[in-house]
Amino acid sequence: MPIVDDIRARLDIVELISASVPLKKNGRNFKATCPFHTEKTPSFIVNPERQTWRCFGACATGGDIFNFVMRKDGVEFGEALRRLADAAGVEIAPRPKEQVDHEEALLRVNDVAARFYHDMLRSSEEGRPVIAYLYDRGIDDKTIDEFMLGYSPRGSGGLRSYLSTLDANLEHATQAGLLRSDESGAVRDFFYGRLMVPVFDHRGRVAGFGGRSMDGSNPKYINTPATPVFDKQAMLYGMEKAASHVRDQETVVIVEGYMDVIAAHQHDYKNVVASMGTALTERQVSLVRSLAKTVVLALDADAAGQEATLRSLEVSWQAMERRRRGQRQQIALLIAKLPNGRDPDDIIRQSPDQWGRVVGSAAPYMDFLITALVRRHDVSTPEGKARAAESLMPMIVSMGNAFEQDRYFDKLANALGVTRDALQASVGKLLPSRRERAPTRAAASQGPSVSPLAASNREPLEEYVLAILVKWPDLREEIRDHLPEEFTRTENREMFTRLFSASTIEELRQHLDETLLDHLEYLSRIDLTHADRRSGQTAVLQALTRLRQRYLRERQAEILESVEIDPSAPWPKGVEESIVEVNSRLKDSYYAGVRSRSLR
Repeated sequence: MPIVDDIRARLDIVELISASVPLKKNGRNFKATCPFHTEKTPSFIVNPERQTWRCFGACATGGDIFNFVMRKDGVEFGEALRRLADAAGVEIAPRPKEQVDHEEALLRVNDVAARFYHDMLRSSEEGRPVIAYLYDRGIDDKTIDEFMLGYSPRGSGGLRSYLSTLDANLEHATQAGLLRSDESGAVRDFFYGRLMVPVFDHRGRVAGFGGRSMDGSNPKYINTPATPVFDKQAMLYGMEKAASHVRDQETVVIVEGYMDVIAAHQHDYKNVVASMGTALTERQVSLVRSLAKTVVLALDADAAGQEATLRSLEVSWQAMERRRRGQRQQIALLIAKLPNGRDPDDIIRQSPDQWGRVVGSAAPYMDFLITALVRRHDVSTPEGKARAAESLMPMIVSMGNAFEQDRYFDKLANALGVTRDALQASVGKLLPSRRERAPTRAAASQGPSVSPLAASNREPLEEYVLAILVKWPDLREEIRDHLPEEFTRTENREMFTRLFSASTIEELRQHLDETLLDHLEYLSRIDLTHADRRSGQTAVLQALTRLRQRYLRERQAEILESVEIDPSAPWPKGVEESIVEVNSRLKDSYYAGVRSRSLR
């Protein structure tokens, strides 16, 4: 459910819960007395890295922002979704079934096209020079397959001919941007004679393509036109592969081009994504601003690259500033200075270690901005000085660190060739006093809170279990001992719960909130043609065993993280009992898994 992912990306669980529960910093976590039962010793733990909460006391439950609102306000999932969407500024509108079906049709034809292009690269005579080109650029076979690189052939042997042999819907291919009608009305391939780079959405589905010219013709790169499933301004190339690494490293590196990302990932710099040749947009920034503590822009060093960096910085600063207001997390925005005439792909291929040094030496964005904007304006005139100062002062004023503000105020005065007093006099109204700029003790004590971007966290195992239960609802009787909490995704947890409350799938469909109807339709379309009821029964039991074991291991980690800061201090109420209970259940689950496998 993309809207659920979007809300998770925009809201921080610490900020949300602290609005109604007084949280106290406890190492990497926050704790409080549980708002759902009476207690004297705090047993309510909020983990900002996992974006979860858990009560280790009488409630013995937990979840994410959706579960918290559902429990606190006594509302169902649909109402919690609407309230959180309103808080996050996300618009909810019911999506007609026809729209969902149309988008899935476009995704299917994109997938067929990607496989066709990949086969043409690997097996056709035309593809050999393109393979040679990739080898020459240091791209190996494993990477070619991992990124599903391809080739769009010229002439009659192109994609249109291939789709015709499959009796595919050419109208869908046209709507997906794969085919086009010329002036005579003939339908032709949109891409031909190009190296093809599939662009995947956050669920790993082919949303569109980038095509690189192989004969020197212009444009060098063309992309799929905007379609219902492809919007270049709302996507970052490589994000579906990079997300987990960005989360682990708490840093994302944003480059311009497809080949930059491909080279970086091949050389184990897997937290790199691309803006696909354009200045960053706010929607692209929203994909990473809650996932990483540090954002590094590594764009080309030429004049065009400098301008793109400036435009990207303007968008990045505005988007991150909105995220920062009223929140504890501070996001570091850095600029990696590339050597003149070299792009990330060149550096990585020729010296992977140098790329690490370039990123590692990235400087704060304000250092770059002061130099670049002062150079853009004619600061030999009073008017030019004023324009440069006016463009930079809002960013300096917004900094939460008073010492940083003072440092950059002095640096700007020096860059403009004026005294601090003169700069203060001209723009003093924009600069708050030191007292106003000093962070409050309460704010300083809270520490960072990381909000992972769940858009990349699709759970195919959970979806597979639910798809089986949707197809064979009578299997529910055999799995009643499993808990909804064993599902990590809120929408999957809610669907699992609802499946037990309806006698038939039609009854379930009639009583589902509209926010879950799309998810049910998606689950019902998961391909289970290879399975019959008997194999489905075995599969769902084994899958649920794996989900239970994962859930219990996550519980173990949560328990240990709740006391890791000072093992000698008293543990939160119920923690010791939780450890014993979880370990016992995990042991039983492993034995059950062994028994189920031995019976096959």
